[in-house]
Formats: sequence, structure tokens, C-alpha cells
Amino acid sequence: MSLERRRFFFLNLGHAYTHFFLLIHPTAILAIERELDRDYGDLLLPSTAAFAAFGLGTLPAGWLGDRLSRPAMLVAMFFGLGAAAIVTGLAVSTWQLVVGLLLIGSFASIYHPVGIAMVSETSGRLGRALGINGVYGNLGVAAAPLLTGVLAVTLGWRWAFFVPGGLALLTGLCFLPLLRRGVAPSVAAAASTPPRDGRAGVLFFLVGAGLFGGLAFHTMTISVPKVLEDALRQDGVGLIGAGGLASLILGCAAFAQIAVGWLIDRQPIRRIALAIAGAQVPLFLLVGWAEGWGVAAAILLVMLFVFGEIPISDALVARYAAAAWRARLYAVKYVMSLGVSAAAVPTIALLHRPGEGFGSLFALLAACMAVVAVTAALLPRHRPSGLRTEGVRAR
Repeated sequence: MSLERRRFFFLNLGHAYTHFFLLIHPTAILAIERELDRDYGDLLLPSTAAFAAFGLGTLPAGWLGDRLSRPAMLVAMFFGLGAAAIVTGLAVSTWQLVVGLLLIGSFASIYHPVGIAMVSETSGRLGRALGINGVYGNLGVAAAPLLTGVLAVTLGWRWAFFVPGGLALLTGLCFLPLLRRGVAPSVAAAASTPPRDGRAGVLFFLVGAGLFGGLAFHTMTISVPKVLEDALRQDGVGLIGAGGLASLILGCAAFAQIAVGWLIDRQPIRRIALAIAGAQVPLFLLVGWAEGWGVAAAILLVMLFVFGEIPISDALVARYAAAAWRARLYAVKYVMSLGVSAAAVPTIALLHRPGEGFGSLFALLAACMAVVAVTAALLPRHRPSGLRTEGVRAR
């Protein structure tokens, strides 16, 4: 395997770890909930610390990513995630749990401004690279409910943090030889310039997709195991069953980004964004309306579009921003989309009604995606010319 392929593999693995570690606690609390006989909403609130740090940390990470070695920052992320997860698993009080989750979110915040900037510098088609990288991130989302559920039930909830923590430390050690060999991106996508009357449209979409689309994404990835457990409780589906089904649904939906990446390389982004955002409005309403196994089917449909939307904003930044500024611009973009993840936790806790489900929550998410669809309609109508590549200096 070439050095660039190995580098791309670790970039993809980092994306998977980022989302996996953030979703350990929301699934583990399904076991804690039964052990302590406390309300789901109260137990979920400590995750706010992780998601707040996840969003706010992108700004300093992006600033450092344009000034320091990006591969070295990726190594720091692997080691930091591993250590933070072990600290969280050792927690014996609520404040210690909050500190551990805060550390997980802080180290996870490194990836998106730094890692996505590195992905955009990978040779080959931009959309394809972003699509593959996005699939890995979504597989991290998909794996979290199942693996966390299995570890929590068989070994205890603490091991749901210990095992991934040890794996992250091992991954950091494996990546170190590449860092010493000075692996650096060989090419970067050249930036193009949108029409003068289209620049505002790009900005509006990035803000709309970041805030409202980000809220929809994080609300769904956090709440899916609980939504499925509530919907299928009468059918005897327990924690492992709900976690496994959530992983299956999210894993299948993850590959939507491959198709969207293929389209990004061939079609105007405005057309793709408008279709994907618009389709989510009725689908979120369908999730809130469905019952039983119909909920699982509706979640699969909506998650295909939720995941499929992710590469669009990344492609816009990569196409219209100079390489030297990309980490900072990705940081600004992700501080919105990841920052609202902190709002997702209390939103879920507030709108969840024991015995009544999540109907109000899905109505809110449908309204959010209607806003994103409006901003998508403001994007430039032109189709960018074929992407060129240019050499970049090593970081």
C-alpha cells in the first residue's frame, strides 16, 4: 500500500473514531438507566459537555491546523481520545463523568477542521474522496450503538469506554511511523470562484446547513437507539436489539455519501442540495407519525438523506477556498454544525415524553430542513468546471 493510501486510511479511521467516541455515552446510558432507575433525559445531559467542546474546539483546532503539522495533530487526536475515554470509564461521580466527556469532545474537535482539510488535498476526485471519508465517519456513528450496547450489557458500561480507548491509543502508535516519514498531501484541489451574485448564496447555505442541518444530524445520531427502543419495546426488543438495529440502519445509510460524492463530481451542487434537503421535510414527519417497525423503516429512509447531505458543504469549501485557509474555514463551518450538537442533547431531553415518544422532536427537525432547503435554492446555478490540482507544500 502506498504512503498516500495509508495516510488516507488513517484519515478515514480518524473520522470514524471521532463520531464513535461521541456516541458511546448516549448508548451506554440505556444500561445506566436500568441500573440506577433514573430518567433518560437526566442521564443524557452530561453528554452536553462533550458536544459543546466538540463544536467550540474546532476554532482553535482549525487555527492550529493552518500553522502546525496537520498529521501531528491527528496523532494527538488519537492519543487524546484514548486517554479521555479511559478517564471517563473511571468516573465515579457525575462531575468526573462530565470532565471525561468534556475531554472526549475536545480531542474529537480536532478532526473536522484538520482531517477534512487533509482529505481535500488527496489526489483524485474531490467528491469521491469526501464521499469515502464520509462513509467511514458514518460507520463510526453506526458502530457506536451496537458495540457500546454489547460491551455495556456483557462487561458493564465502563468497558464501553475502556475498550475503544485502548484501540485509539494503539491506532496512534501505528500512525506514528507515517508521521516520522513526513507523509504529506501530494496535491490539493484548486479553488474556483463562484459568480459574484452567488457568493451570498454559498454563505447562506453554509450557515443554514451548518446550524439547522447540523441539529438534525446530531439529534438523529444521538436519539436513534432510544427511539427504536421505545417503538419496539412491545415486540421484546431490548438494549442490544435496539443498538444492533440502530447500527444496521446507520451502517446501510452511511453509503449514501458515496452516491452523493459521485454526483458532486458531475452535477451542479445546487440541484443536489435542494433535492436532499427538501426530501427530508416529509421524511422527518413520517418518522414521527410511524409506529412499531414502521419507525425503523422511516428512520432508514431519512438517514439516507441526512448522511447524504454531509459532503455538500465540504465540497463547497474545498472548491471555493484557497488551500492555505481551508482548515480555518472548515473550523468556522464546523463550529456551527458541531456546535449545535450541544443543543441537540437538551432538545432531545426536553421534547422526549415518557410513553408519548418523539413526535414533537421530528416536527421540529422537519422545520429545520425546510430552512436548509430554502438556503439551497440560493446556491449558484452553474456547474464548476473540471477540478484541477496543484502542488502544496508539506505540513
